[in-house]
Amino acid sequence: MKKKKRFDLNKVLNRRYNFLFFGIMCFFFILIISFFRVMIVENDKYEKLLSELTYDVVLGESTPRGRILDRNLNVIVDNKMVNTITYKRSKNTTYKDMIKLAYKVSSKLDLDYYKVTDRAKREFYLYNSTTLLDELISKDEWDMYEMKKLSNKDIEELKISRISDSIIDNFSDEDNKVAFLFFLMRDGYSYSEKVIKSNVSDKEFAYISENNEVLEGFDTKIDWIRYYPYGDTMKSILGSVSSSSQGIPKEEKDEYLKKGYSLNDRVGLSYLEKQYEEYLLGKKSKYKVINSNNLELIEEGSRGNDIVLSIDIKLQKEVEKIIIEQMKRAKNEANTQYYDHSSVIIQDPYSGEVLTIASKRLVNGRIVDNVNSMLVSPVTPGSVVKGASMLVGYNEGVIKVGEKMYDECVKIAGAPRKCSSVLNLGVIDDVVALAKSSNVYQFKTAIRVNGQEYFNGIKLKFKQSSFDKYRKMYRSFGLGVSTGIDLPVESVGYTSIDKSAGNLLDYVMGQYETYTPLQLSQYINTIANGGSRYQMHLLKEVCSNTGDVIYSYEPVILNTVSTDKKYMRRIQEGFYAVMHMYGGYGRGYVDDRLDSAGKTGTSQSFLDTDNNGIIDTETITSNFVGYFPYKKPKISLTVSSPNSSHPNSNTDFASLVTLRITKAVSNKYAEMYGL
Repeated sequence: MKKKKRFDLNKVLNRRYNFLFFGIMCFFFILIISFFRVMIVENDKYEKLLSELTYDVVLGESTPRGRILDRNLNVIVDNKMVNTITYKRSKNTTYKDMIKLAYKVSSKLDLDYYKVTDRAKREFYLYNSTTLLDELISKDEWDMYEMKKLSNKDIEELKISRISDSIIDNFSDEDNKVAFLFFLMRDGYSYSEKVIKSNVSDKEFAYISENNEVLEGFDTKIDWIRYYPYGDTMKSILGSVSSSSQGIPKEEKDEYLKKGYSLNDRVGLSYLEKQYEEYLLGKKSKYKVINSNNLELIEEGSRGNDIVLSIDIKLQKEVEKIIIEQMKRAKNEANTQYYDHSSVIIQDPYSGEVLTIASKRLVNGRIVDNVNSMLVSPVTPGSVVKGASMLVGYNEGVIKVGEKMYDECVKIAGAPRKCSSVLNLGVIDDVVALAKSSNVYQFKTAIRVNGQEYFNGIKLKFKQSSFDKYRKMYRSFGLGVSTGIDLPVESVGYTSIDKSAGNLLDYVMGQYETYTPLQLSQYINTIANGGSRYQMHLLKEVCSNTGDVIYSYEPVILNTVSTDKKYMRRIQEGFYAVMHMYGGYGRGYVDDRLDSAGKTGTSQSFLDTDNNGIIDTETITSNFVGYFPYKKPKISLTVSSPNSSHPNSNTDFASLVTLRITKAVSNKYAEMYGL
């Protein structure tokens, strides 16, 4: 029998103690090596990381924005460094202190004091009064104040509203100056720096610089403003930028703060400046706070990215010049007393790019930029829409390609006769109907779409489905819907309420709903390219401030018109006949050598001439839409002249301002682009 081996507990424990001791020694060895690496070998690296985690970082002021360029890289909007006077209120400064300061400074600065508002005057009087004007508040109102039903702000507003007009009217020139300066000192966020005046004279700059120690809160600096090398060209849609005193708009404060903006950051307020804020915004410098009151630059700021527009600024200038010349000529013609503006859009039919978007308006004897109205002010289109109307007839199978009808004045029960502009064109087909702008051809087609066949004295039966068919077709061309243009505001025109079948006849001849010039441009583009509705856009690309392209716009097709290609080709043939057929209504609008296609439109318009809310005057609006060359269009052209004539019992003269603008613009484009 084998003898059992004796278990030696002490030996096992000693072995374990040795392992534990060895492990502890290894741990301390590793720890010492790590400390050595951190404290000696990589000491600088970790000190820098610690410093970055513990120091405060502050941002500098808003840096200059990116530029806006045209398609050929000509600068349309730039930045200009200017001498600037600022004011920053300290926390212990009262309104009384500010007014005393305003009296001292106002005589030294040349400001636009005429801009002082009635509200600013009343606030100035309230805060400058030797009394609190408590007598302007009734006992009942004071009781409500005690019961906390009225706030301090409510009481102040009541006082301001009750200051006598006679007091404000008797302000001296000095009072007006001080009131305006006091307003500028308070405008914007309470304790932010206010820009009192930019681009100041050397004398003004020197006065503030030399006296800023006694003029508490006033200071000078070099700031930037937006500079427009081409003057007022397109200025109404280039947009505006806030000053540092305005900062971010109060109504959008939360949205901007979430994006990391500061209250006094300068931002785009409207149109392209607002639309492309994310690209144009400059990058602010970063500073490290040292010893609580010193700053060390850690990251240099830079201006924003440049946006490149599809606009050809030289063509734009030429088109504006043509509009101004023809406006002046038209205003010397009969029946143009209500005519005050014309608009032109030139586009690439195959991309939606806008090459020119120009409009000029006559205001109190001055001609001003009017492009923004093209986005929000619809016009009655007239016969330009008949291409879309004709397609409904084809699609519904109520007319065939080449079908002939007799053009005669139609008589609907309970309504006066409705005719084409030229009485009784006789028997015409669909192409001639477009070329000679037959209303009757469209009337008879619409009656068929409505499920009836025309006869003299017919009583039309209202069918909403008939309107829906036409409206759906119009929308597919961009009429009555957004063009998608890259601007923060756009009207979709005016849509009427369908109440009777008779309105359908007005609809199909372009006398029922209204559309903006932008929508008319998208409509003709869709015809020119064979049925694709491209999103309208102004942005071509975005470049970094070093010139690298960081974004390029790709054309977007919003929808394709639902129709057979043969029907679209027939519409194109009709539009070609408008410009080239003997008796075509577009003859003379564009030189034959350019081989154009297009459609004219003359419509009844109505105005409220005395601003009493009642339409009282009939006018005539003239429009043109077209493209050239016919086979492979390079551009589309839309011209609109609202209220260009006024029916008069003494003479039936109608200005040809739209024709003259169209011809001059098409010739100028051909000259510049070598067609």
